[in-house]
Amino acid sequence: MTESNRNKQTRRQFIQTTGSAALGLSIAPTILTSFSLAVPEIPLKRTLGKTGFRVTTLGLGGQASIQWTPEGIDPVAIILKAYKMGINYFDTSNVYGPSQLNYGKAFHQLGLVPGQPNYSEAKRKAIFLTSKTHLRFAKGGEHMKDVYGATNGPEGSKTLDDVRRSLSQIFSDGNGNYPSGAYLDMVLIHNLSRMEEVDALYEGYDDTDPDAYQIGALAALRDVRDGTNKTGLNPKNEKLIRHIGFSGHHDPSVMMEMIQRDTQDLIDCMLVAINANDKQYFNMQYNVIPMAAAKNIGIIAMKVFADGAMYSKKAEWSRTPEHVVLNVGSPELPANDLIRYTLSIPGVHTAIIGVGQICDDTQLCQLSHNLIAAQVKPAPMPEDEKKKIETLASKSKEGKTNYFQKQFQELTAPRDPMVVLGDDQSLITWNTAYAGDARIDHYEILRDDKLVAKIPYKPQISKTPFMFVDKWGTAKPQKYIVKVIDVAKREVSSESLLV
Repeated sequence: MTESNRNKQTRRQFIQTTGSAALGLSIAPTILTSFSLAVPEIPLKRTLGKTGFRVTTLGLGGQASIQWTPEGIDPVAIILKAYKMGINYFDTSNVYGPSQLNYGKAFHQLGLVPGQPNYSEAKRKAIFLTSKTHLRFAKGGEHMKDVYGATNGPEGSKTLDDVRRSLSQIFSDGNGNYPSGAYLDMVLIHNLSRMEEVDALYEGYDDTDPDAYQIGALAALRDVRDGTNKTGLNPKNEKLIRHIGFSGHHDPSVMMEMIQRDTQDLIDCMLVAINANDKQYFNMQYNVIPMAAAKNIGIIAMKVFADGAMYSKKAEWSRTPEHVVLNVGSPELPANDLIRYTLSIPGVHTAIIGVGQICDDTQLCQLSHNLIAAQVKPAPMPEDEKKKIETLASKSKEGKTNYFQKQFQELTAPRDPMVVLGDDQSLITWNTAYAGDARIDHYEILRDDKLVAKIPYKPQISKTPFMFVDKWGTAKPQKYIVKVIDVAKREVSSESLLV
């Protein structure tokens, strides 16, 4: 993260400094923020939606130095320290290089691997381990070259291959084996960006046919969650995972579609990019997050620092150890403010943050600093404080930090409005509007330019549209308009619906 002009260090000097601190040697700390509190003995927890699991408000991200390890950093030590500090949510992925293998090394030391002499079932149940798959198909899909994640795994790899690969890398030798009793608490279908991907994922969701040419990831993940073999892809009826979820960085409308189509409530959690520059883009906090919360979906926040772009890193995907940020915040934009901002968004349960380095000095150690900052009780942040942090964040790269997020979307009109005329009443239907940079407050129904209904906003949690019955008696209407109004008093109307 960025350094002040008077506290500059070279990258090598900083690594050497933090390495010395980890060994307990005396160092002169470089203080980049004035944030100094004690590391909590028992971190705060929140219930992760319908999973029922009490998760710490800070989770350990599976990238940063756990994936791209800079010289002088021990990724396994980061995992061990997080566990020792009481963090109980651990994140990794099949596309995070050596991340799962590093977790495997740490878990073997911690007694979290079934079949090992030091294994403790109680300790395993006390953590929540999540991995991810980018693969959209459990079977077939090779012809759908335009669907991201349809065929970009190892040759012939499908969704359940990713599940078994995770189990092997974390709980065994990484060569395809895994011990009896090994499981993942959750698999996330990662980085949804397009509607075509949602279509692929839901193949076989309602009527699973094992003889079908192609089957989407959801049906297969359900099999290894429930120990069934409806897809024909789980012949041993294994139970390998506990929960199913998805993640998204880019387009909240795609993520909303993913939730609305889940009529069987398979989706237990959502990992979502959310930070203080969110409202400069097609925002998550007023669109998909309220919808997920309304369905009691566990919400895990990511990109709190925009993958380091809030600080020293360029606003682009990380790919090398040189992209890993090693400092803690900056005087201009304290890291603890960004963490508090995200954890104050209604519905968010925990935030996963990647760690570049650890050390014994609380103010220099990213992990300690982040855990202290994450001791936030679930309550909305006062608007004046929220706007102050948003203003600070907007100065970083002129607010253009969220390279992963779709461009700004203004408040839209209610979508797909329709009217059906009866003998003495009309049925008006519409789908949700998309919020701009303010919450939606309510909808209004106008008949022949006269207000006939004011309907408080609520998230549309299914594909069933909103409905309003207007009883007009004998005075037949000529037209209707459906209008949306946000808390900033901005309004957008549908086109006139002629009767």
